Formats: sequence, structure tokens, C-alpha cells
Amino acid sequence: MNPKQMKAMMKRMGITQEDVVDVEEVVIRTRTKEIVFKDAEVSAMTVQGQKTFQIVGTPQERPRSMAEQPAEEGGVSEEDVKLVMSQTGCTAAQAKKALEETDGAPAEAILKIMASR
Repeated sequence: MNPKQMKAMMKRMGITQEDVVDVEEVVIRTRTKEIVFKDAEVSAMTVQGQKTFQIVGTPQERPRSMAEQPAEEGGVSEEDVKLVMSQTGCTAAQAKKALEETDGAPAEAILKIMASR
């Protein structure tokens, strides 16, 4: 099937595909490493309202520094506790509790504490 026929068939099925232009870098972060595509070609496909991205390029892996890594499972970083405390004026225990309830997201924890006042 030639590309023109394929595109017409995809359109009839409600599938659209477009290239993402001017991509400089794509980074996929995991708990312990980053996968970086510097020469990436990215296309986006929309099927039934769900967007899927395809990355073509040469991946390079690099470890994440300890400062960038999220807190251990079930714990929160001391840095995040201090941030929440400085922004809300709450105690360390309140900050830690709010961070645990928001899965370690400082912005959400700050909003949660501010909303409870």
C-alpha cells in the first residue's frame, strides 16, 4: 500500500498523524536514570482522542543525580519538607504529612495546607 492510500485509510478510521517540528531533545526520566534522545524525530498520532508519541533516534542513558531523584518509596525528601514549611509556615510534621498525602508533590502539599486554613 502506498503512503497516500495509507493516509486516506487512516483518515477514514479517525486516525491523524503529525510530525512534531523543532524538537531539540527528548528526555525520559525513570527513578534512577534518564534516557536522552538528542537527535530525535517525533511524531504524534491521535486515535479516538488518545494521543501517542513515537520517538525515533539514538538513545543515550545517564544516571540521575541524587538531588534529582525522588524520595524513597513512602518517604519524602527533607528538601521538600523545608520548601513546604517555608511557603506555608507550618511545622515539619504538617509538611511531611501533606507531602505523604500528595505522593511527594510539594506544590500540591502547599496548596493542601493553604486550603485547610
